[in-house]
Amino acid sequence: MFVRTNETKVMRDPVHGYIHVDYEIIWQCINSSWFQRLRRIRQLGGAHMVYHAADHTRFTHSLGVYEIVRRMVNEVPDLRDALDEKEKITVMLAGLLHDIGHGPYSHTFEKIINGSHETYTCRIIEENTEITQILEEACPGLAKDVADVIRHTSKNPILSQLVSGQLDADRMDYLLRDAYFTGTKYGEFDLERILRTMRVSDDRVVVKESGIYAVENYIMARYHMYWQVYYHPVCRSYESMLNSLFLRLRDLYKEGTLPETVKEFDVLVEDHQPSLEEYFLLDEYTCSYGFALLRKAEDPIIRDLAARVQDRRLFDYEDNNEGAVRRVHGQLREAGYDPLYYFAKDEVRQRPYVPYSSDESSPIWIRVHGGEIKEISEASTIVSSLVHGQTLKDDRIFYPAEIRK
Repeated sequence: MFVRTNETKVMRDPVHGYIHVDYEIIWQCINSSWFQRLRRIRQLGGAHMVYHAADHTRFTHSLGVYEIVRRMVNEVPDLRDALDEKEKITVMLAGLLHDIGHGPYSHTFEKIINGSHETYTCRIIEENTEITQILEEACPGLAKDVADVIRHTSKNPILSQLVSGQLDADRMDYLLRDAYFTGTKYGEFDLERILRTMRVSDDRVVVKESGIYAVENYIMARYHMYWQVYYHPVCRSYESMLNSLFLRLRDLYKEGTLPETVKEFDVLVEDHQPSLEEYFLLDEYTCSYGFALLRKAEDPIIRDLAARVQDRRLFDYEDNNEGAVRRVHGQLREAGYDPLYYFAKDEVRQRPYVPYSSDESSPIWIRVHGGEIKEISEASTIVSSLVHGQTLKDDRIFYPAEIRK
């Protein structure tokens, strides 16, 4: 049914060595304009303000997720035997396209447009885009099948587990890739061992008991990466300034005094969701040029915030408490800063593993000696302590550093 490439196409990758492509439909999706757009969107949002080499993109991550899924369905015997060719193609495409709906600056952009990248991902796959046409020409109904994997509504639950479960190709790639490009070591884990011990049991992906230490290591890698990279306060400071900048633009738009900048910003200040045509044009190259134009705006707040974002003059931060909030608000007023745009709160909570979470990701299952299937916190003392331990939190306030001088 699916046409294979004349020869295996390979792309060098610093994490996986090579990305292998054996099907024309995969190659066509990679070369589509929507997928190439991901070259213009960083993987880690504001983390490059902390880790200077963290300039890798959603493009490279998406290829990495695809490669791990490809290896799963071809190298894990139980998966290779349990899935037919169409299911393998479907889940490989879901891995490749799972982030195609991301906007600039990672998850910060979702707050700005008040919409999720998953929603846009499924729209791009299904709503008659170039991607839709590629999928439907290869196999009618394939676009919906791929989107269903991402929505966790696939007829075969195994497919969703491979792309977005608790032990999935998405997390596996971003931990290894983000650790590599940030120069950190605590995001590393033994991917080869996990793949070697993967099995299928009753429509569930499970791991043999002999692989439990590799899975523990993977869970701890997530734990450390969240606190050392993803939730780093400097990263959050940068993102808080982006939020302030677009909040100010919205307020000026309502007043009828929106400064001249790139027209693609119009949709970000108007009260409606961007169309797919508008969304396609929103990437970090566009935003960076827009910020450069805003540095010349008449409005002093916009001018200042745009310069701060581009020149890395980040907001300072400290622990959030009532006394600090009162003091900072007083210092802001005394220095002439409007707290609406120069003060932000950010609260983060994190557990590295939640067996039965409110989202649709499945637990991690371990097949213990004798064949019994247990959820991993019932088989691992380390994971059990994480599940039943205190939820870690980090509440901060952000404001211009100069008010403390």
